[in-house]
Amino acid sequence: MTDPHHPLAIAAPLPRDVRVSFEFFPPKTDKANQILWGSIQRLAPLKPSYVSVTYGAGGSTRERTHATVHRIRTETDLEPAAHLTCVGATTEEIDAIAQLYWDSDIKHIVALRGDPAGGPGGSQNHFQPHPGGYAYASDLVAGLKNVADFEISVAAYPETHPEAANPEADLDNLKRKLDAGASRAITQFFFDTDVYLRFLERARAAGITVPIIPGILPVTNFASVAGFSAKSGASMPKWMAELFQGLDDDPETRKLVAASVAAEQCRALHAQGVTDFHFYTMNRADLVFAICHILGVRAQPKA
Repeated sequence: MTDPHHPLAIAAPLPRDVRVSFEFFPPKTDKANQILWGSIQRLAPLKPSYVSVTYGAGGSTRERTHATVHRIRTETDLEPAAHLTCVGATTEEIDAIAQLYWDSDIKHIVALRGDPAGGPGGSQNHFQPHPGGYAYASDLVAGLKNVADFEISVAAYPETHPEAANPEADLDNLKRKLDAGASRAITQFFFDTDVYLRFLERARAAGITVPIIPGILPVTNFASVAGFSAKSGASMPKWMAELFQGLDDDPETRKLVAASVAAEQCRALHAQGVTDFHFYTMNRADLVFAICHILGVRAQPKA
């Protein structure tokens, strides 16, 4: 029984309806592989809805993505989702990859247009479709649905994709991806709760009814995330910069601040009715595990 005199019992009752999912990226080295699998094993008892594995800019991690997804399927009880992009491959090549996933019992794809080589702000400034490939994420979604009846997630941008003409055009693009067969959208990370809530309101007003899952990024290196955010169109609130000020040489305090900020963000969203959260783990488990614990998502004992 909850102690009614505990301050959190009055101010913030523990959520009991939260569902989580986690994103990982394929490792480049043996050491990175050990870190990744340590993180997967640490987070697996939280029973996420699924775990996704990213696909590098320009298709640069194709083989490592495949290997990681297949290992998750064969060595864990987790439900894997493979990222797949339009970059650097013909429609036939992408369709063959998708068929291989389906035949390997991997039925969930995160379908993305993909970034040019080097990612946002990389060596190519603008995305150039492969001459024989899918031009847009909506085309990729339709192509995947022609291969098999995949469950498909797509990206959404609460602060508008940097290449979109305007927020309305960006929302129209999201609708095209959903009309092509996607069943949910996962947002780019954001830090201002109102940014997500305003976007959700606009999406619902536009007739979009599928789940729009907030993407949560715990920040431990503020300078690095601020630089990436500037390139990808995600704003960094002034209060956040102030929280991390003076902590460049204090990683332990940065972790505590990062966990507090992300947990509070999730609690605020939950108070507005949000029950699903997608965490960008950066292949590290400690912060995400702590945040999930605060959200009431607890490790489940093995059967």
